[in-house]
Amino acid sequence: MPNWWPKTFAHRVVAQRTYTIALTLGIVISIIPAACRAQSKVTIQSLKGEVGFQVEVAATPEKRELGLMYRRDLPTTHGMLFIFPAERVNSFWMKNTPIPLDMIFISRERRIVGIVHQTVPFSLDGRSVSVPSQYVLEINGGLARRYGFKTGDVVRFDNVTPEKVSE
Repeated sequence: MPNWWPKTFAHRVVAQRTYTIALTLGIVISIIPAACRAQSKVTIQSLKGEVGFQVEVAATPEKRELGLMYRRDLPTTHGMLFIFPAERVNSFWMKNTPIPLDMIFISRERRIVGIVHQTVPFSLDGRSVSVPSQYVLEINGGLARRYGFKTGDVVRFDNVTPEKVSE
């Protein structure tokens, strides 16, 4: 036993408890920043009111390419926001995507410019709208109609950092 280790049983118990408490506090303190980090959210203002979606952000080529592939389910309050460096006509496919999606194309001014409803799972057909968009929100198929989303609706982003976008 090292020289610094307490010699009596009572002192050893106190030392072990102190060590355990310090270790636990260290772990908790390291977890708090990640837990407190605000979730990315997209809110759409339609004629029926505001609807918000907690989103995963796909701002790199790798994340945009993977998208929602291989996901078997998606909670109705969740989605994925694809961010591109500039506006352009964007096209998507449903390769390896087993759930139908609605694709909401959004301009840099944060207005809906088009919607592709109820995409066909696993389809290799390109899905797009003819108007340039900088953002595309994918949500569960059918939700855009349910909530009455239309071209021109205003979109708001909360805790989305588009400055980290890469080509």
